[in-house]
Amino acid sequence: MRTAPATQEDVWRVLEAVEDPELPVTVTDLGMVQDVSVEGGRVRVRLVPTYSACPAIDVMRGEIRRRVLALPGVAEVSVDLTFDEPWTMARLSERGRAKLAAYGLSLPQRRLAEPAPCPYCGSTDTVLENPFGPTLCRALYYCRKCRNPFERFRPPAQ
Repeated sequence: MRTAPATQEDVWRVLEAVEDPELPVTVTDLGMVQDVSVEGGRVRVRLVPTYSACPAIDVMRGEIRRRVLALPGVAEVSVDLTFDEPWTMARLSERGRAKLAAYGLSLPQRRLAEPAPCPYCGSTDTVLENPFGPTLCRALYYCRKCRNPFERFRPPAQ
């Protein structure tokens, strides 16, 4: 008995379960997946990295490859990076934004120096403590109202 080859929908369903290893959000909610192509048993996934020096990208590529290869009828998977179009926070889904806020990560609009709304209490009485956070794509802030530290995505270079 021959199994039917995987479809684009099958691959997208798998991608919706692959999380960023540093954040509780999926690659699809981050808007990292540029496109998916399926030709018989060959699958190609193109990713837009959130940050060009993201140390987690190889982990995500490996996890995508592993999970897509587990689909029936898939013999080969390539997970390519594309820099044709830079990743911006506009690519985040609403669900992704909500997950990041629940995690305690604030999202800037344009510049790091803009008031950062606290993800815990909503106050904008916040201060940039350090432009270099635990990863290259995040900065550290402090809320003067609720006294909580929090992280914020660094905006793209202007």
